[in-house]
Amino acid sequence: MAAPRQQDTTPPAVLACGEVRTCLLPTRQALDIRAAAALLALRADERVLLSERPNLYARSPDTLTGVDCPLPSANGARVRAVGTVAARAALTEGRVLQTSAYARLPATGPDQRRPWGHYLVRPGMVEPLGKLPHEAVAQGVLDGGRPGDLDVGLIADGLLTRLLRHPLLDHGPPLRSRPTRLRWVALPAEGDEGPSIERFTLTADELRTVRLRVPEGTPSADIAGLCDDLALHDWLLTTVVRLLDGISLGAPPVRRRPVAAPQRPAVVTALRPAVDHLLHLWMPRARVAKDLAPLWEVLEESPGFTRQWRTLVQRIRDQLTLHAIASVHREVEPAS
Repeated sequence: MAAPRQQDTTPPAVLACGEVRTCLLPTRQALDIRAAAALLALRADERVLLSERPNLYARSPDTLTGVDCPLPSANGARVRAVGTVAARAALTEGRVLQTSAYARLPATGPDQRRPWGHYLVRPGMVEPLGKLPHEAVAQGVLDGGRPGDLDVGLIADGLLTRLLRHPLLDHGPPLRSRPTRLRWVALPAEGDEGPSIERFTLTADELRTVRLRVPEGTPSADIAGLCDDLALHDWLLTTVVRLLDGISLGAPPVRRRPVAAPQRPAVVTALRPAVDHLLHLWMPRARVAKDLAPLWEVLEESPGFTRQWRTLVQRIRDQLTLHAIASVHREVEPAS
């Protein structure tokens, strides 16, 4: 007779937290599906998740990092925690790279540290030694802890650095951009309430913070997937806004004399990479868990992500049209 399975007595999670890094993959051409799989092959024992619908997408298997450190806390409480943080990487359309690290924390943990075998069978869980002041820790995570505190962002950073050293990358991106960071926490929703976004904040140094409420039992991987999706589209908006802000818009002046060799206008040169590499990436909720997808409706209402994106896309198209008209006018105008 088989021995009875040991029952997991770990209390349910009352806090999940994570951080996402998003950047343009530093290659002149987007990676195809095979190259994406090679880039994200972080483990020999598990395959990369590949998908071609509704867009080209690759996601690495999770890796685990052991941690034994204090938790950040807004009220100064010092709570030691031990466990593992899950991390993964994703590539969208062979062009935008993301690394994400996340963990869940139960309300209480053992009074003393247990052997590592106890934590390894609970991947992605970090257990406090004693009781977890989850509200204070959640705010501490969003504010950024002190040196030595749990910092899942460092784990996401380390994975990003590892991937950017891959020999597949030629480090010749088609446009200039900056990476962004999105730091998130998720707390239990009240009673039978559904998921909600309590706060979404843009702060300095390319940092965004998100505070969520989710029903009890929501998988932390699903929450991380929602935040990955939010980080991707926030990065797209940020990058295109900066692209438009960095160029002088308007139709070029009409030349009265023919030039020896026609040159592409500076505005067209600046905007063309956005058309080639970014505009087709906008696809909110493409891979968000069904139970969390309604949260995008909140973001569409305010601040209105897709509304702003459509306005930016139209501005780009209008500028390209203006310069195309001016170019045709110069070609057909007779020399004086």
